[in-house]
Parts: sequence; structure tokens; C-alpha cells
Amino acid sequence: MTRTETDFIGSIEIPEDALYGINAVRAKENFPDNTPFQIEWYKAVGMVKQACYITAGNFFKAASRQYDLSAFKIRMIPEDQLNILEAVAEKVAQGEWFDQFIVPAIQGGAGTSINMNINEIIANAALIQSGERPGSYSVIDPVEHANIFQSTNDVIPTALKVAVMRLLIQLEEEINDLRHSVELKEQDGRNKLRVGYTQMQEAVPTSFGRLFSTYSDALSRDWWRVSKCFERIKTVNLGGSAIGSGLTVPRYVVMEVVQTLKELTGLPVTRSENMHDATANLDSFVEIHAILKAHAVNLEKMVNDLRLLASDTHVIKELEIPKKQIGSSIMPTKVNPVIPEFVISASHTIYSNDMLITNLCAQGCLELNAYLPVIGHKLIGSLKLLIASCQTLKKNLIEDIRINSEKAYDQLIHSPAVATALLPVLGYHKSAELAKVMTANHKSVFEANADLKLIEAEKLESLMKPENLLKEGFSLKDI
Repeated sequence: MTRTETDFIGSIEIPEDALYGINAVRAKENFPDNTPFQIEWYKAVGMVKQACYITAGNFFKAASRQYDLSAFKIRMIPEDQLNILEAVAEKVAQGEWFDQFIVPAIQGGAGTSINMNINEIIANAALIQSGERPGSYSVIDPVEHANIFQSTNDVIPTALKVAVMRLLIQLEEEINDLRHSVELKEQDGRNKLRVGYTQMQEAVPTSFGRLFSTYSDALSRDWWRVSKCFERIKTVNLGGSAIGSGLTVPRYVVMEVVQTLKELTGLPVTRSENMHDATANLDSFVEIHAILKAHAVNLEKMVNDLRLLASDTHVIKELEIPKKQIGSSIMPTKVNPVIPEFVISASHTIYSNDMLITNLCAQGCLELNAYLPVIGHKLIGSLKLLIASCQTLKKNLIEDIRINSEKAYDQLIHSPAVATALLPVLGYHKSAELAKVMTANHKSVFEANADLKLIEAEKLESLMKPENLLKEGFSLKDI
């Protein structure tokens, strides 16, 4: 069974019980892509519309106390209908009826299709709740009622910022949890010595604690930068209508709707002082995505290091990463570093998203950017990838990584890199002589020194202790 819906272009047959309508069907036909829309954005649109209905109801009540509204030619919605619309929008905010959202993520039209598909869902769900059939738009209409005092151009970007802020809160928590796990490894490895590398060559003595401290501090910076993202996107243009002027919106709604949204969401949203700017320019998304990209860079650097130190190419395998799944359909016992590989894949996806967001934000033309749907889709996608990366790194890699401290120490005392630590005592040339004997004869620093007798054995033992090798610089009493 079907129902017929009509717009000024023509008529379309729609499944009788579908909550979507003609606008969504046209969009699905025009944009034949199967990339699913982000449910976080869908939920956020529900929250924004709920705020709009609450504010519209408050406006009608306030106005009726001063005026006889029947004397004005103004769109009026009865209180009982507004209450139903608000209740339905709240359910959309919880993710209900997402299966009725049929518009793909990749689309044209600046988000009109997103707005109208959700307007249709809200209107038809409200009709059902009112005892009417879907499509009975003479009772509750997707535009006249569900879109009251709204425009795609203020609702959809505001909802995107709401969705992004909610994901940022989650990302902050995940970064902090990951950082805590890394700090535990830093503490565990504080006095566990290893060879430090520059340009993938053995260089100087260091420790596992110092290695993990570089990751911990990087994650601390990531957390701090992400926490600052809220300041960059908290200003919204809700109430600004098509281009930020508030045309067709009561001044009461313009001034109050963002405060209503703030109370509803608990987020630090605030009305932009220049809603034309907030509508036309999307540079804040470029800025915060650059911060997300920086976090992805730090995650990739960390997992690349850990993968290398645990790899079969690094013969001593200073680290052992958890075995999470079999690695081959033909090679028995092979286990691959799948967690680092996932994080690297996610990071490079984020880098490509960054380029796309940058380019499309620059494509804004005059009063509006038509590419907000793709920009928002990629931005939310990057946030979700980073959240997933932090979660799996903590749970499936960092917590169970094992330091092979004895092997690492044995490599250190056999590495010519350890001779660098003796420069203050022996000087460059004698240290080089010691390193040469170590390399040529595969001897430890202690064995080579016993041959060359460059320094007292007890002094060398003292200098090779972690508390001396890991000092920041040296004092004269050290030598």
C-alpha cells in the first residue's frame, strides 16, 4: 500500500506507513550513495528541534499574554501539537526511527535533505501519536509545523556542533584513560635501561620509562588541545534562519532558543554575536579538525614505535605486544600487530579527512557553504575513529604490553651506543676506541674495558647504573 505526496515539482508514491516523505525520497534518488548518515548528527538534530519547539511554545504563551494573536497573521501551532512535536523530537534525540532516515551522508543541497527527512519523520510520528495516518499533512505538516521558526541553515550546523561537542567529551575521557595506562608503563619502566635510537640507528642509553614518557606527555597535550575545542565551536547560529539575519523568526525566538538548547543539552553553546559569520564561515571546523589530526599523528607515532620494537626485524624484541588474533590463513602461529595497524589506518583516514574538510570549508560561497553535510560527516567520522583508537590501544595493547628488560639491558651493554655515556670521563677518541673493540669482538662494555683498561672497573660499574645513566646532564662530582 502506498500514499501519494506532492510538491511543486510533482507527485511520488510512498509506502503507506513510512515516516519519511517526498523530500527524503527525492534526495535518495538524486544521491544514489550508500554511505550511512552519522546517527550522532541525527540525534543532535532531534535535540535542536526540541529546543525550537520549546522556545516556540514559550513565545506563543508570552505573546498571548500581551496580544490577541488572532489579530496577527502569524504561524500558530496549538499547544497540544507543540507538546507532541517536542515529545517526538526527544525520541529522535534518543535515536528512534533512525531506520526512517534514508538520505545518504554524501549529498548536495547544504543539508536541506537532512532537515526535511527529519521534519518528515517528526511530522508523521506526531500524526500517528495524534491518531492520524502518516501523510495527513493538513493536520501536522513537515514544513509548517515540524520546521516552525527554523531553517536548514541554522538547525543543521547547530546540530553538527552539538554532535561534535558530545563526541569531544567522550574523546577527552578516552585520551585521559589511555594516558593513564601509558603512565603506568612509564612508571614500570623508569629504571629499565634500553638503547635509544636516532634515525633507526643505535645512539645513546635511555630507559623504557623515558620512552613511555614521550607518549604520555604527547597525550597530555592532545587532551589539553581537545579540551580547548569547545571554545572554538560553542558559538552557534540557531535562530539566524537562512543567512543569519533571523528573517521569518520572531525576535523572541532569536534571543531565547540558544539558551533553551544550552539548558536542554548541558553543553556550553552560545549565540554568535554575528550570526551571518557563523552561517557563512566554517573555519572553526578546520581548526578543531587540525587538533584531531595532531592527536592522530601522536597515536601513529606511538604505535609505529611499539610495533617496531616488538617486531621480528628487531631481533631482541624489547617489547612483546599482546597476541590478539591469528595472523594468517596459511602461515601457522603467525600473529600480526593488528592494533597498531588499525590505529595507523584510522590516522591516515583522518589525514585525508583533514584535507577534504579544509578544501570544502574554503568552498563556502557568499552567505552559505553548500558542503556542510560532507564536512560534518567526515568530522564526526574522525572523532569516532579517534575514540575507537584510544579505546583499543588501552584495552588491547598498552595494558598488556610486556617489557623485556633483561634482553634490553644485555643489548645496551653490548651496544657501542653505551660508549657515548663515557664521553665526559674518557673523551671522544677513547670512547670511540672502546666502541670499536666492542663491535669488532662482540664484547660488552665491561669486557672491552677489561681489555683496554681505560677506566677502573668499579667506576664503570657505577657509571652504568640506571641512576647515573639516566641523569639529565652531568656534574663534575659525577666524574
